[in-house]
Amino acid sequence: MPKNFVEELRWRGMIHDLTPGTEEQLNKEMTAAYVGIDPTADSLHIGHLVSIMMLKHFQLCGHKPIALIGGATGMIGDPSGKSQERNLLDESTLRHNQECLKKQLALFLDFESDASNKAELVNNYDWMKDYGFLAFIRDIGKHITVNYMMSKDSVKKRLSAESGSGMSFTEFTYQLVQGYDFLHLFQHHSCKLQMGGADQWGNITTGTELIRRKLGHENEAFALTCPLITKADGGKFGKTETGNVWLDPAKTTPYAFYQFWLNCSDEDAEKYIRIFTLLDRTTIESLIEAHRSEPHLRQLQKTLASEVTRMVHGEAELQKAEDASQILFGKGTTEMLRKLDEATLLSVFAGVPQSQISKEIFQAEKDIVELLTTHGGVFASKSEARRLMKENAVSVNKEKVSEQTRPDSQMLLNGKYVLVQKGKKHYHLLVVA
Repeated sequence: MPKNFVEELRWRGMIHDLTPGTEEQLNKEMTAAYVGIDPTADSLHIGHLVSIMMLKHFQLCGHKPIALIGGATGMIGDPSGKSQERNLLDESTLRHNQECLKKQLALFLDFESDASNKAELVNNYDWMKDYGFLAFIRDIGKHITVNYMMSKDSVKKRLSAESGSGMSFTEFTYQLVQGYDFLHLFQHHSCKLQMGGADQWGNITTGTELIRRKLGHENEAFALTCPLITKADGGKFGKTETGNVWLDPAKTTPYAFYQFWLNCSDEDAEKYIRIFTLLDRTTIESLIEAHRSEPHLRQLQKTLASEVTRMVHGEAELQKAEDASQILFGKGTTEMLRKLDEATLLSVFAGVPQSQISKEIFQAEKDIVELLTTHGGVFASKSEARRLMKENAVSVNKEKVSEQTRPDSQMLLNGKYVLVQKGKKHYHLLVVA
């Protein structure tokens, strides 16, 4: 017996609002629902994950998920939650982005099986590109009044903004275009539900209203939104000092991705583990209870980081990320260190002091004290280097070294790096180039 989708989202804290009759419709029959995804980049970031997890749960509950790539709407710009218009993209960029996003969505959704509820990917550019302006305002525009459009919060906020920048006609019409998407999917894909973040409620309900007015009151369409995810400290979810946390490993390494979840506060971890994992209610409640009794073990954060990293990057990359974390915090081995690829190595030691040595000097210098002091600048003086080596407090690539250790090419990680450690916490990365 499939799970009740609304119940599943409710205990996970993933429902902000829904139109009357939504739960009844989903309990009555397999239903198609869509979420719109903005294709302004060639990768999803974790801000998209809430909507994707909604589609994932929807499919697991026996319903049919539709991911809509907003090729047409991406050319306009959605005013919801924005204070400025976005840059508009050309078609070739949008198509490239679409292909990249589908590969990432396939990590979560079944697009390929023979199941009756297999996922679909659609692009609204395909039905908007040949729709002429006059035809659109005649067929669609006449059904929605300006008064109705002006009443939406996203419009009101932009029009009353202190900056006085106002809102272009292009952006004002966004909700009509999104409303037409829902109408098109309702008619051609039997899609009766649109889902999205709480800031999308106005745009989604414009769609339900358009379907009712254009096709008649007996044609029911539904809306469901999830809360906008926030951090306990008020910061924006998914943003770090270096920007978005991306799903593409070339933009955010799996290690950095893992660390984002591992570094969540206790309060956020309790919320995120419900939203971003598929763990069942009993497991999650047991984890939270155990964490509250021994918060210093950070078991909740470790489980959250492992589950989400495995889902996005796979078991092998998760193992690398966990090994990399051990390396930084003292329990890693030389073998673990040697297994790290260059991107992960640099990600792990991003904040560590670095210095560069030429290959010629590295190959010629056989005195490790001279190498690490005169050439590498790891130690302030040779006497400091010798003293620490005598105290067994210097490691190269996680192996203790002495004055007798002779540098050689075997020391190089990824053919160009040497990791020097002074004591337990002080690292220095030599770049041999």
